[in-house]
Amino acid sequence: MLRLRFCGAHLHVANNSTSVFVTFVTATVKACFAALQQIRSIWRSLSLNALLTLIRALIVSKLDYCCSVLAGVSGTLQRRLQLVFNAAARLVFSARKSEHVTPLLQELHWLKVPERIQFRLCVLVHRCLHGNAPLYLAETLHLTLNHAAISGPDRHRHYSCRQRDEPL
Repeated sequence: MLRLRFCGAHLHVANNSTSVFVTFVTATVKACFAALQQIRSIWRSLSLNALLTLIRALIVSKLDYCCSVLAGVSGTLQRRLQLVFNAAARLVFSARKSEHVTPLLQELHWLKVPERIQFRLCVLVHRCLHGNAPLYLAETLHLTLNHAAISGPDRHRHYSCRQRDEPL
């Protein structure tokens, strides 16, 4: 069973089976590197726009799929996913492995994996709270005031989201 809990600025996902995440990340990384290898074999004949389109369609979309459920996974699994982003960025800019990848990611406007997961979770919560998410998902969350986080003028900004069946 998956539980979502929003604490301050972080949404945590609790799951008892980490082997599911290991299997998912392993399969995703393997598929992405296979796609990168295929793209690498033809990248010289592609324009930059075509190359970016292929990478977004075949790599980034795979990495973003179910990204929000990876919140709270180990740093090792996140690093494995980050390696794919790094390899894709290096392919786009024809960079060597020894070159720093952070400027390349910034040039592409790509977030690193932990920030990407947090961004996806924030978008998901925003959609739930504003009625833009599927009803089955929006109904599992509700707002409660977090009294422990109240301090001064920010007291109206601190909320937490819990599953409806979770006790207060």
